[in-house]
Amino acid sequence: MSETPQTVFDKILAGEIPCHRVYEDEHVLAFLDVGPLAVGHTLVIPKERKAHLHELSDESAAALGRVLPRLCRAVLRATGATDYNVLQNNGRRASQVVMHVHFHIIPKVGHTGLGIGWPAGNLEAATAAELVAKMRSALAEEEGGSPAGDKDGAPAAEGERP
Repeated sequence: MSETPQTVFDKILAGEIPCHRVYEDEHVLAFLDVGPLAVGHTLVIPKERKAHLHELSDESAAALGRVLPRLCRAVLRATGATDYNVLQNNGRRASQVVMHVHFHIIPKVGHTGLGIGWPAGNLEAATAAELVAKMRSALAEEEGGSPAGDKDGAPAAEGERP
């Protein structure tokens, strides 16, 4: 990745801009969004400076994965919400505004929160088989192994969901 300009999140991490800090550890910082969609809207960022999720180290990704459920529980308890969205965008065309990996935890409180339209399409069996083969091959290349299905290497049954 080419060097990207400093983002507002880089400035928060550097202590140049204050934030309403909710959580911090060696790899992750969580703070309230200053332009919330709902009360309790929280941003969770890795301290590793990367624009897109696929660029993160395994260590940073694992740290985010460990803390996200705990932060979601904290947001729910603090707001009284029972429903919420976790949103993460990658790239401008995917609506990413700040080019630093970040997750939004957005509680649904009354009529506030994230509204989503979901124009679902249909997945044809041939298209699914082709995509699965390509994804398994990409994973195998990344892991230095061979493409596999389940733990034993058997392909998943057609139409089987993970």
